[in-house]
Amino acid sequence: MKRQDIVFKDSISLKGPSIWTYPPCIETWIDIGELEDLPSDKIPGLYERLEAWLPGLIEHRCNYDERGGFLRRLKEGTWAGHIMEHIVLELMTLAGLPDGFGRTRETTTRGVYKLVVSNFHEECTRLALEIGRELLLAAIHDDPFDIGEAIKPLRRKVDRKYLGPSTAAIVNAAEARKIPHIRLLDDGNLVQLGYGAAMRRIWTAETDSTSAIAETISRDKDLTKTLISSVGVPVPEGREVENADDAVEAAEDIGYPVVVKPSDGNHGRGVFIDLTNAEDVKKAYAIAVEEGSSVIVERSIPGIEHRLLVIGGKLIAANRSDLITVTGDGKQTVLQLIDTQINTDPRRGNTELHPLSIIKIDTAAKIELERQGLTGDAVPEAGREVLIQRNANHAFDCTDEVHPETAAIASLAARVVGLDIAGIDLVCKDISQPLAAQGGAIVEVNAGPSLLMHIKPGVGKPRPVGQAIVDNLFAANKNGRVPLVGVTGTHGKTAVAKIVAHMLFLSGAYTGLACSDGLYLNRRQVQKTNAANWAAGHRLLLNRAVEAAVIENGAEVILGEGLAYDRCSVGVITNIDPAGEDLSRWDVQPTGGEYYTTHRSIYRTQVDVVLPSGYAVINAADALAAEMAELCDGEVIFFTADPSCLKLAEHFAGGKRGVTVADGRIILRTGADEIRVCRLGDVPAIGKAKKPEDIANVLAAVATGWALGLTQDVIATGVKTFGLDLPDPEALLPIMAKKPLGAALQK
Repeated sequence: MKRQDIVFKDSISLKGPSIWTYPPCIETWIDIGELEDLPSDKIPGLYERLEAWLPGLIEHRCNYDERGGFLRRLKEGTWAGHIMEHIVLELMTLAGLPDGFGRTRETTTRGVYKLVVSNFHEECTRLALEIGRELLLAAIHDDPFDIGEAIKPLRRKVDRKYLGPSTAAIVNAAEARKIPHIRLLDDGNLVQLGYGAAMRRIWTAETDSTSAIAETISRDKDLTKTLISSVGVPVPEGREVENADDAVEAAEDIGYPVVVKPSDGNHGRGVFIDLTNAEDVKKAYAIAVEEGSSVIVERSIPGIEHRLLVIGGKLIAANRSDLITVTGDGKQTVLQLIDTQINTDPRRGNTELHPLSIIKIDTAAKIELERQGLTGDAVPEAGREVLIQRNANHAFDCTDEVHPETAAIASLAARVVGLDIAGIDLVCKDISQPLAAQGGAIVEVNAGPSLLMHIKPGVGKPRPVGQAIVDNLFAANKNGRVPLVGVTGTHGKTAVAKIVAHMLFLSGAYTGLACSDGLYLNRRQVQKTNAANWAAGHRLLLNRAVEAAVIENGAEVILGEGLAYDRCSVGVITNIDPAGEDLSRWDVQPTGGEYYTTHRSIYRTQVDVVLPSGYAVINAADALAAEMAELCDGEVIFFTADPSCLKLAEHFAGGKRGVTVADGRIILRTGADEIRVCRLGDVPAIGKAKKPEDIANVLAAVATGWALGLTQDVIATGVKTFGLDLPDPEALLPIMAKKPLGAALQK
C-alpha cells in the first residue's frame, strides 16, 4: 500500500514584513496528499508519539491561547500542515533559536497548504523544515525516530549561523527601543542598527566608535600598563622579557610570586599566576610565548580576579572568578573527578549559550597539578582538595558590590586606552573596598569583551549590557531611522514615489529612491533596471549618505519578497484594483475570509508597518483602500479630487487631515481650515488633459509631503517643477524651507 507523504512544492523567502508577520519568515507550500482525509484524531498513536518525542509542545498555546492548546487541537483532530508547523517551531526552539511565529493556511487546491514559520536564518529554517517533515512522517507511520540525533545537525548549524549571545543581546535591546537592525554578514556578528544616515554598526561587543588604535593599544598589555599607570591607575610591577632566563631574572627582581603571560594574548590563554620558583617560570614562559608575540612577567597581586564591564565611561556590570577545585574520594582519578564534580554542571558547555566552559586538563592545568605532585591519572586521597585552575570562569555577578572608587578607576582606564566598551580585569581581595588599601591592581584592559558572563552569569543577577550599549550608541530621543516613505497600490506607484523623492530633494535631504524606473540617489540614476524590489530598497537603507528614502512596493514584492524595511514614516496606498493585476501565482482570491490571500491582506501590509508617529496616505475614493484607515497605528491623511467624497467628508468632520481639489486648486485641509497649494494647471505632471489618475497621483504626493512635515514652499515648488528640465535644480534649494504650513494644519 502506498505510504502517505508530504511534498514540498514551493518555498518563498520573505525577508521583511509580509502578509503574515513583521519579521522575516519562510512560506512553504506543501501537499499533504492523502493525509487531507486523515486528521490527527484518525491516526492511531500519533498524539502519544509526538507528545513523547517533543514534550515542549505542551507550551504551544495555539488557537485556544492556553498552555497545552496545540496538544488539545492534536487530540481533537487537526491536519498535517498545522502539525508540521508546530513541530518545526519546536525543533528550532530545541536548537537554540528564539520562540517563533507560525501559520498554516489552506489554498484553493485541495490538500495544498501554505506553511509559514519564522526565519531567523535561512539555512537553519530550511533544515528545520526538512527534519520536521521526517519527524511527522515517522510519527504518522509509527516508524522509529531518534530526536536526539535528528536535532544535532540543526544545533550545529544554529551555533555556526545564528547571532552569538552577545550580539543577540544588543539586537534585542535595539528592538526594544524600536531601532531596526540589518545583519551584514550571513554567518557573522556584524550588524547594522538603524537605517541610512542614522545607522550605527556593531560587531559583537565592538562598535563603529571603537577606535582601531585603542584596540591595538589594548592588545599590547605592556603599553596599556604604561598608559594607565601614568594617570594613577594601580598596575602590577613588571616588564616584557626576552627569553626564559630573562623571565626568571625579572621574577627574582620583582619578587615571588609572579605572573607570566603573553603581552598580546586574550581569553586568559597562556596566563600563569602565583608562580613561586624559577622552574615554574621557565615552563610558563615556554607556553606563554606560543600564545603571543612576547611575554610579560609581573608581580602577582593577592586576591581574586574580577572582570568589570565599562560602557561609555560607566560601570555596567562586574563579575568575579573563582578557583576550580575537586575533592578526592580515594577512588577516582583527577580526570574522573573533573567530569563528575565539575563538568556535570548544566551551566558548562562548549557553546556560546553556556556561561561556563568545560574544564579540561590543558598544559596550564598540568603545570598546576605538577606543583601539587599530581597528574590527571592520579587518584587523590579522600578529602584532599586539588586545585585545577586558578584563573577560572568568571561565574559570579558582583556588580552591586563594586566600590565607587574602583568603578571610577576602571572607567578612567577605559578612557585612557580610548575604548567605548572595555572589559577591565583587576585583582583584589575585596571588590567592595578601595583598591589602594588592599594592594589591588588592574592587570588588563580588553577590547571586544565577552558579554555572556554578564547576560547569563553562573550565579547572580543578569545585567542589561545590551541595553547599555544601545543607549550609548543612540541618544534617548533617537531611533536610528530616517524619513522613509513606502508606496504601494495597483496603479500610480512610480509617479507618486518620484514626485515625493523630488520634494525631499528640494527640502535639502539626500534622498534615495527605489522605483520601477530605477534606483536614484538624489537626481543621479545609479540603476536603470526595475528597482521596485526588496534588494533595491535594502540597498538604500545600507547607504550611510541617505537621509530620506522613498521605496515603491507592488503586490508582487509584498507576496514574493516582503518589504525592505520594518516600519516607515509614511505608507501610501494609491488604489486597489483586483482586476488590474494577475496574482494567480500566489493563489490570491478576491474574497474568501481569513484562510485565503486577498488583495486586502496584501495591501494592508503597507498600512500595518506605519510607525505610531507616522501617517498612512490613503485614497478616500477607493473603497478597498479607504477601509484600511482603521488599521493604521499612526494618523491618516486621505486624498481624493472629489471634495464631496463621503469618506473624506466624515474625515474632515472629525477634524482630521486630507488633500483634495476646490476651484481648480490643490487644497490642504484639516477640519474646516484649509491652505491652497497651487492651481492644477501649474502642475506639469497633471498637464492640460487633467486625467483623474494623474490628479490623484499628485494629490497622493502632496499628502505625503505634508505628512513628512515639508514646508508649503517645498510642496508647491515640488509639484510645479517635477518633470521639468531644470538646468540647475540645486539653485532652488535656498528658497525652500522658509515658510512652514499654517499652524492649524501642523498637528
